[in-house]
Amino acid sequence: MTILELADALRAKRISSLELMRETLDRIARDNQRLNAFITVDVEAALARASAMDAELSHGIDRGPLHGIPFAHKDLVYTKGIRTTGGSKIFAGFVPDHDADIAVNLNNAGAVLVGKTNLHEFAYGITSTNPHFGAVRNPWDTERIPGGSSGGSGAAVAAGILPFATGTDTGGSIRIPASFCGVTGLKPTFGLIGKRGVMPLGWTMDHMGPI
Repeated sequence: MTILELADALRAKRISSLELMRETLDRIARDNQRLNAFITVDVEAALARASAMDAELSHGIDRGPLHGIPFAHKDLVYTKGIRTTGGSKIFAGFVPDHDADIAVNLNNAGAVLVGKTNLHEFAYGITSTNPHFGAVRNPWDTERIPGGSSGGSGAAVAAGILPFATGTDTGGSIRIPASFCGVTGLKPTFGLIGKRGVMPLGWTMDHMGPI
């Protein structure tokens, strides 16, 4: 289902955000060993957040079309209390004390974070063959790469694990995995989405956007 179809189903009470999140976690458990799309999955926080978003809808609080929708952040995006590795051993244990701007925006929109996706180390490459956390695999053919550097996000969406995930793009890192995995990726206008709290590759060229 598309994001808008899921949003309609949530408001019609044909499904709950908690049910969506449980299905997402089931799909991660089923597919991630094959795809290696995720570095970190925060089960308890994801289920608690989904329950909270259901409670808001039941009380007439509607934050918009992303309310209750599961998603993942590329693991360059700072997430308070959830480790942010940048795909590197150097930051394998780094846990930010604040959220990136893009994380704040999606939190305010009611989206439900499940975890952090694998990537080319520090976003510096287009294969998503990560020497520390393992190579991400293309869900259409696991012998092939998913593109990069946002390869985990592209693979997770293409596999139907999630309806969307965040990526970053300096020289193609949203557009390349979107192309390789057969999904849609958007590199927004420079500066439209704040860069604060996202590990940089090139300050004057970095973009944040959706896959």
